[in-house]
Amino acid sequence: QVQLVESGGGLVQAGGSLRLSCAASGRTDSTYAMGWFRQAPGKEREFVTAINWSGISRYYTGSVRGRFTISRDNAKNTVYLQMNSLKPEDTAVYYCAARSGPGSWSEGTSWDYWGKGTLVTVSL
Repeated sequence: QVQLVESGGGLVQAGGSLRLSCAASGRTDSTYAMGWFRQAPGKEREFVTAINWSGISRYYTGSVRGRFTISRDNAKNTVYLQMNSLKPEDTAVYYCAARSGPGSWSEGTSWDYWGKGTLVTVSL
């Protein structure tokens, strides 16, 4: 089992930045990829970004490409999400996810482990 704990959410004005962190514990040796999803009020959960074990491959949904950056520190079992130029439409609960094998990056059902989420609110 892998436990994931997110941190770094909060309230920020439009145009501002936040950095989310996700610390993994447990059987992290089995972690292949990590990612971030988000769920805005009244909407379904959506894929944001993902990174493979080595950090070489990164994937972003179109609406955040160029503004968000995912990275990971395997020595610390932590993945980060740097969010710049935030917009009100980025307001959501952000969830960290991890999985131990290959699969679709954007399908939530392809991910094995989930954190409880951290709220990001972007005001005008």
